[in-house]
Amino acid sequence: MQPTPDFDASRLARSLLRRSRQGALATLMTGSGDPYCSLVNVASHADGSPILLISRLAVHTRNILGDPRVSLMLDERVEGDPLEGARIMLSGRAEQAEGADLEIARRRYLSAHPSAEAFVSFADFSFFLLRPSGTHLVAGFGRIVDLKPEQFLTDISGATALLEAEQGAVDHMNADHRDTTNLYATRLLGAGPAEWRCTGCDPAGIDLQAGAKTLRLDFPERVTSPGELRTMLVRLADEARAKG
Repeated sequence: MQPTPDFDASRLARSLLRRSRQGALATLMTGSGDPYCSLVNVASHADGSPILLISRLAVHTRNILGDPRVSLMLDERVEGDPLEGARIMLSGRAEQAEGADLEIARRRYLSAHPSAEAFVSFADFSFFLLRPSGTHLVAGFGRIVDLKPEQFLTDISGATALLEAEQGAVDHMNADHRDTTNLYATRLLGAGPAEWRCTGCDPAGIDLQAGAKTLRLDFPERVTSPGELRTMLVRLADEARAKG
């Protein structure tokens, strides 16, 4: 069964990567190689790769250190029958975040999961990135497709300046432009009123969150610098106000 012509599999997969905050992580048991599955909190790297903050005391972490091959299931968590919602199963390898990736992983994860501040500095906890080799997307009848990483990850090449300015932009939006963030959510994305805040930005869009609710606002064009981001956010704010 081929996907229907109006189905944008890549966009849906990217949205699930950005909006998901929990997932089912499958690892291989050290020694036996038996499958092992656990529930984990997740966030997304600037390129969309899942970020994990896990303890070396956990079985899944010990498994990863013995064999980094993993899979991760993310879904929309819809009300009613969960099988009616879209989900993706990512396969790949889990790698401990280092250098610039560690800095990005830390701030993006804590932005999505502020409560993790209480234990992020514990010696046994580390950030890991899931480096996908592919994904299987299921989104209903006629909407089942396998995707390669280049079809669902965000291109961050040439966007170093934007990534370096990301936290400042997020803090500024949340401190001084919460009304605009709410307009993005309600008028551009059709969400209900809530205490929406920005949790991240990347060349392709921004992520919004209110409690357990998450949204993804895609940019109409790619941005790679703080100046381009500022221009885009103003443009989207004007569009949102025009819908009032």
